[in-house]
Amino acid sequence: MFTKEFFMHYFQGLDSGIGFGPAMAVFGGLFFVALVWSLFWKGLALWHSARRGEQWWFLALLVINTMGILEIVYLFGFAKLKFDQLFSGIFPDATKGDKPHAPQQ
Repeated sequence: MFTKEFFMHYFQGLDSGIGFGPAMAVFGGLFFVALVWSLFWKGLALWHSARRGEQWWFLALLVINTMGILEIVYLFGFAKLKFDQLFSGIFPDATKGDKPHAPQQ
């Protein structure tokens, strides 16, 4: 169904004449870096908001895409986490102030 000839015919204009091929390589790389950056911060913020029981923050972080800006603001501004707490497994409790606690098993 999708043979080499199909793809060659379909994508023949991408790198001929207008110089779109090199630009696609550069912007494709930048897109990949932006995607990894955004997914990293979104995953980290969603994880912390879920562990803290903050349903509205979880929903907002899930729906709104800001390339990691809202996620960073949440983690360091609202959740008041230090950089070394991001991966420590100790979560300040949102309902009982900012005293860190280990997750209950």
